[in-house]
Amino acid sequence: MIGFPVETRETAITGTGILIYVVGGVALLLWGTRMVRTGVMRAYGGDLRRIIGSGTRNRFTAFLSGMLVTSLLQSSTATALLTTSFAGRELLAVAPALAIMLGADVGTTLVAQVFSLNIGWLSPLLILIGVVAFMSGGPTRRRDLGRVAIGLGLMLVALKQIVHASTPLREAEAMQSVVAALAGEPLLAVLIGALLTWLAHSSLAMVLLIVSLAVGGVVPLTLAFALVLGANLGGAVPAVISTLGQPSTARRVPLGNLMFRFIGVAALLPFIDLVAPYLAQLETAPARQVVNFHTGFNIALAVVFIGLVGAAAKLAARVLPETENGESPDRPRYLDPDIVDKPSLALAAASRETLRMGDVVETMLARSLDVFRTDDRKLMAEVEEMDDVVDALHEAVKLYVTDVSRTPLNEEESRRCVDIITFTTNLEHIGDIIDKNLMELANKKYRKKLQFSPQGLVEITELHQRVTDNLRMSLSVFMSGDVDLARNLLAEKIEVRDMEREAAENHLERLRDGLRESIESSALHLDVLRDLKRIHSHITSVAYPILDAAGELRSSRLKKRKKVREDNSEQPRQQSMAPHPSQTATKLS
Repeated sequence: MIGFPVETRETAITGTGILIYVVGGVALLLWGTRMVRTGVMRAYGGDLRRIIGSGTRNRFTAFLSGMLVTSLLQSSTATALLTTSFAGRELLAVAPALAIMLGADVGTTLVAQVFSLNIGWLSPLLILIGVVAFMSGGPTRRRDLGRVAIGLGLMLVALKQIVHASTPLREAEAMQSVVAALAGEPLLAVLIGALLTWLAHSSLAMVLLIVSLAVGGVVPLTLAFALVLGANLGGAVPAVISTLGQPSTARRVPLGNLMFRFIGVAALLPFIDLVAPYLAQLETAPARQVVNFHTGFNIALAVVFIGLVGAAAKLAARVLPETENGESPDRPRYLDPDIVDKPSLALAAASRETLRMGDVVETMLARSLDVFRTDDRKLMAEVEEMDDVVDALHEAVKLYVTDVSRTPLNEEESRRCVDIITFTTNLEHIGDIIDKNLMELANKKYRKKLQFSPQGLVEITELHQRVTDNLRMSLSVFMSGDVDLARNLLAEKIEVRDMEREAAENHLERLRDGLRESIESSALHLDVLRDLKRIHSHITSVAYPILDAAGELRSSRLKKRKKVREDNSEQPRQQSMAPHPSQTATKLS
């Protein structure tokens, strides 16, 4: 098993010491698994999502995509959560999502197969490579892959420690009594295995722990098989619990996966004693027999249920029927698919959903200032979660309007389609600035215990209030299309720009005066001002198409140059070259 022979130790180890070694090894195994999953997600998270999203042309490609993603993530639970996020937003039907989960269950067994081989000698090399890569790179893919290598090395070290520490348990009378009792009650063993796996949130870690105990001779093979069945059952539970508050379409996927595993465990449990001799004929090593049982069980599930994912999806729909759209904040409430072929009604519904999206963004913006004032990390997390709602609503509105645009539209309806998509995109950008920039700055302020100067906080508050008020105005402009209101909104762009510049100049003046709070929070202060100005730029963009259609815009803010004589055409390039297009901007007439 893993290339580490069980050593004979002359020194006696107390029962408490053995327990500490085993539990410490399990903790290290879980931590290594987490490091691998985190590193892979940070390095290739976008690619893995694309694999799941694109690999659903049929149930077999969905199965393969699930197997591939889970082999890399080393966690079927992580794959389940990725898949349910697609299903919850109705980007993925439940049937192919269940096929992905069947592949995920097989994928996690492939990882267990690798760890059961004689590769223990790799642990110091993997840790060395990982540490060098992690410490030599910045926040890059190399650093993330270094994290993966360290995690793999720690998992191998943990397995070695568990094997060595658990070996003396064979001779302990208490352990022999427990093992004898469980061996006679396979159903109880399954339940214990399921419970431990749910607590650990990793079926892979649990299976590898069972393998280690089997190698150490602590548990007989038939008991190990029952515990593996429990690990498979318990591995489906975390995803079910994690999605309890999500829409029905998202909850059907983990429920269907749990049904598959429950049926498989119930069907195989009575025949464990009959299966064991056949596994021994394939390979005699205990580690290989346990892992082969784990792999065979999941392959059998895939073979049996791959053709029944459609029926399972219908059954899950009956168990978890559709409820009101408002059950989850990231579900659209007004996008009625039955009126897509009626553009005027559909675009009104999309506009109404856009207003709801704007309300969420307004709440995010309002609470962002409270986060800076109070350093409340719970409130910070709430604001970050609200960005997920904004992203989901933006995607839903965009897809809905795209469907509407496939029907014949008149000129006004076509323009409204563009206006809705443009405005929701700007709202989504505002949410990203609040989440990725302002909340990151708030976290930095909390970690470094920074404080704004009293004058600086007043200036930030005033600018923030002006931006918030204009966000409300932009929602009115979007719905009404009022030209005068649009002019007022666009005029605010100049006011906010002047406020931001004045606040920055006042801050620099305080720096020159040596004000301690200003010196410590200088970069933070200027970044907050800059981000509020960026948010306001997205807010005012809603006015441009309205004013342009009304003929209220100039084509350029540039002054016209005097005509240059032809004999000056050879003057230096910097004197004759026109300004870069990015320096031009539209202005009110």
